[in-house]
Amino acid sequence: SWYYCRPSLKDNINECLMSTHTCQMNEHCVNTAGSFVCRRQITCPLGYQISNDVCEDIDECVQGTHNCGPGFECVNSEGSFRCNAKPHCSMGFTQDTRGNCIDIDECGVVGRPCSHGFNCINTVGSYSCQMKIIMCNRGYHASPDGSRCIDVDECQSALHRCGEGQICHNLPGSYRCDCQTGYQYDMFRKMCVDVNECWRYPGRLCAQTCENTPGSYQCSCTAGFSLSSDGKNCEDVNECLTNPCSQECANIYGSYQCYCRQGYYLREDGHTCDDIDECAQSIGHLCSFKCVNVPGSYQCACPDYGYTMSPNGRACRDIDECTTGAHNCSLAETCYNIQGGFRCLSFDCPQNYRKSSDTRCERLSCPNFLDCQNSPLRITYYHLSFQTNIVIPAQIFRIGPSPAYSGDNVIISITQGNEDNYFSTRKLNAYTGAVYLHRQVHEPRDFLIDVEMKLWRQGTFTTFLARLYVFITANSL
Repeated sequence: SWYYCRPSLKDNINECLMSTHTCQMNEHCVNTAGSFVCRRQITCPLGYQISNDVCEDIDECVQGTHNCGPGFECVNSEGSFRCNAKPHCSMGFTQDTRGNCIDIDECGVVGRPCSHGFNCINTVGSYSCQMKIIMCNRGYHASPDGSRCIDVDECQSALHRCGEGQICHNLPGSYRCDCQTGYQYDMFRKMCVDVNECWRYPGRLCAQTCENTPGSYQCSCTAGFSLSSDGKNCEDVNECLTNPCSQECANIYGSYQCYCRQGYYLREDGHTCDDIDECAQSIGHLCSFKCVNVPGSYQCACPDYGYTMSPNGRACRDIDECTTGAHNCSLAETCYNIQGGFRCLSFDCPQNYRKSSDTRCERLSCPNFLDCQNSPLRITYYHLSFQTNIVIPAQIFRIGPSPAYSGDNVIISITQGNEDNYFSTRKLNAYTGAVYLHRQVHEPRDFLIDVEMKLWRQGTFTTFLARLYVFITANSL
């Protein structure tokens, strides 16, 4: 119950806050405009609550303030509630929120009860598993769970028909047979055969030598070269770095060449240098009298009497008695100086020749062609002087046409004065011949030998005669 107080004409005063109200201890002060209201406080018992100043029952089951366990059902009552035990459901069923038994959908749970390859079908209170049926194209088979078609790896399962030496490559729904690198398939023999790359690509694979190998090829280099890092090109080997020569070495492309210093020659082994015996190889050219071989060179020597060494160190300069007037030749004779002495000589031309110089006779005429070919066109006198110690065989005289022409050919022979066989002839080339002293003359001796040269030129023979006075003088050493 409540009662009302008359408001005043002044501003509203909150009597409830200022404690100027007259409400009792069991009443509640409510301020109003110009006054206040005293409301009586209502206390409801446990299980009830105030609603419009009336105590109403609290439904603990609806509000969830009950303490019934999972196996009990909450039933509301006036001012309280009670917990009734829920009924038990059989296997395959479960209770809903109202305690009713409903079917369990085993197929809809997270952990599917059926294995791969089976479909789950829910039934009342249970379920069943039925095998999946899937049709796959050739080259495919069903997956273990039966949900899809997957490729058949014929290469791993040995279902392929690749031939000997072929490599199986799996493809989606099929496979391919390939030959290994360096091989090609032979349709007739039904197998992979080696490709000879050296024949197929001549000159394109290797710089020098190409050698075919099973499935590939290999480049190699000839002597004097080494294979470069690219395995194709060849690099020159500098053999001189290993000092293969006894003296000088020159590297050349693909090889090397040994050289010797002056005065030495290269032996047949191509590596060793030996001293050149200039005296033995070049008698008659290096020294006028005696050649003495020394390592790497040679020296010339002269007799102790009648000779002096010329400034060039090679020729022995004879004392010319004819020049100094120390000879005894008559007025009709000509003084010819020889090594270590002199000779008094006179030259006469034979019949049908005329004297064209002090030492030359020219033919006047010839009666027929045969005489023209056999009789000398010209007779020339020479005088030569040597000592008894000359090294033999010695080349003492050369003869040949001057000038010489292409196609010329000569025949050299000694026609007279070589009865003791001290001399011989040798053809040096087509148009040059030489006279050699090939036997040692131990005592001083004079020789007069006739050397005939037949010149073949433009289909005709022409004869020339050289009359050689060879004076062998004593060795004064």
